[in-house]
Amino acid sequence: MNPTPRFLDLFCGIGGLSLGLQQAGLCPIGGIDLWGEALTTFRHNHPGVPTLQADITRVTSTGIEAEFGVAASGIDVVVGGPPCQGFSTVGKRDSGDPRNLLWHGFHQIVAAVRPAYVVIENVEGLNVMQKGGVRDGILAEFNGIGYRMKAGLLRAADYGVPQLRKRMVFLGWLDGLAEPQFPHPTCQDYVTVADAIFDLPPLQARERKTNYQAAPTTPYQTARRRNCRVLSNHEAANHEAGLIEVLKHIPDGGNRKSIPDALQPKSGFHNSYARLASFKPAIAVTSNMRKPSSARSTHPTQHRGLTVREGLRLQSFDDDFVVLGSRTSQYLQVGNAVPPLLGLAIGREVLKAFLANTPETLASARRNRALVKPRKATQPTLWDAVV
Repeated sequence: MNPTPRFLDLFCGIGGLSLGLQQAGLCPIGGIDLWGEALTTFRHNHPGVPTLQADITRVTSTGIEAEFGVAASGIDVVVGGPPCQGFSTVGKRDSGDPRNLLWHGFHQIVAAVRPAYVVIENVEGLNVMQKGGVRDGILAEFNGIGYRMKAGLLRAADYGVPQLRKRMVFLGWLDGLAEPQFPHPTCQDYVTVADAIFDLPPLQARERKTNYQAAPTTPYQTARRRNCRVLSNHEAANHEAGLIEVLKHIPDGGNRKSIPDALQPKSGFHNSYARLASFKPAIAVTSNMRKPSSARSTHPTQHRGLTVREGLRLQSFDDDFVVLGSRTSQYLQVGNAVPPLLGLAIGREVLKAFLANTPETLASARRNRALVKPRKATQPTLWDAVV
């Protein structure tokens, strides 16, 4: 039997992916990110898991070995969600955008460490950027250093997350190893917004509550509460009276069309000032979830945007997970997180593939280092060409 696979989380954020992989049975080596506030939250919720605050383009395999006290050969899986801003379809795309180097940095670490498996998580839109050129470029780059890799879109709601957001997932494996599969949907009946958050205490604007006032009524609520006694991160935004009056006219799942002409906001997109539908999963959780002027981020029945705790519930974090930092940062941290239940589904498939290999096969695949030597992060690659 192979030992439990160990993984390193690059661009770890608050650790949603790490949580899911741990729940699947993988062992964390540590997390790396440049975002200090997110790392503070990571450390608080992942006690005993070391972290490194660093620019990924300056991180080397020897630095990882020294920082985390593990040989490169002991890193079985490298995972992460490199920021996608350099691949944005909004505005001017610049092949010299320094943010593209973050992808190169991730690639170079994988090339140097040569883990058995690689998992990359990113935005849905990456699949169609440059008519699939960005996606295909990533596949080609990893193929060039000895990895077979495939890409697929996964809908979070299919894995028990009360959210319809889709994420682009890349699964990579060294030549000669067992191929990991994309997880089959585990949830036949989607978890709705009401299923996820309606046990939480109601709030008026500016109000905060730290105690539960009702028992959980759904399996999802029960699972998220665990044995938590104190309710954290449940504080409503400071909405003005005029905005509250506007929201009173919008029904559960409704939008700005229900607002009287005299109260219609002067700005905002057609899908702004829209309520979540209590009877469906959320569309997507973003950093703007406290702002009714953002797309479908208003509570289904209460006249306010979502709290950080409600965002965490919709992302499938348990209630004992506490987000630290300023309120603005807390929303950003939650909006950027990977839903742990999605990470759990991916992790189970990676673990299954890892355990399908013999120790001899794993050692042989990783010893083959004569494929392609890692290049400097500043050297242009296919990513620059397709972006």
